[in-house]
Amino acid sequence: MKRLCTLFWMTLLCVGASAAPAPVAQIQAMLAKPAVLCGRFDQTKQLVGMKKPLASRGRFCVLNGKGILWRTLQPFPNTLRLTRDEIVHFQGERVAMRLEARQEPTVRMINSVLFSLLSGDLAKLETLFEVDGSVDGAGWKVALKAREAALAKAIGTISLDGGAYVRNIHIDEASGDRTAIVFSEIKTGDTAITAEEAGLF
Repeated sequence: MKRLCTLFWMTLLCVGASAAPAPVAQIQAMLAKPAVLCGRFDQTKQLVGMKKPLASRGRFCVLNGKGILWRTLQPFPNTLRLTRDEIVHFQGERVAMRLEARQEPTVRMINSVLFSLLSGDLAKLETLFEVDGSVDGAGWKVALKAREAALAKAIGTISLDGGAYVRNIHIDEASGDRTAIVFSEIKTGDTAITAEEAGLF
């Protein structure tokens, strides 16, 4: 589990609380649901005991029904492919590590959370988290608190906001580490993904 959580935090990232029921249906209706969604991410991770945060950036793609591609470009190249049944870590074109759901049952749960976060699938997130949110014009904010103690320990609390797409995710881990991701340059449709990226699926 520890190894899987480490991989989870290498991959992405979000802060939260919970209270009254969120306007889930209203927020869900505001979100676009393209078959292919790609863009840029800028990630900052603040580790307990370190003054300077760790920064990275790269590209991500979400393919409905297929998976997520998370390509860190800076400070060094790193590629992760997440599907329903596995997490694959590439170094160049070589598979450096593969975690399968049949061997690590939590792979399926974590991948489900990541898919739901990036696509803004609040209905699915509600099964694992207490959801508190608000809508302001064309924008929305949501805070998530894990329902199960084991999930809370693994993931911490999460907050996200956006409009037609998720724009920001923040994660506060139980350890005190904090991660923030900003999504930008979002494109949709078949032209959003490069041939190289499509080939990794």
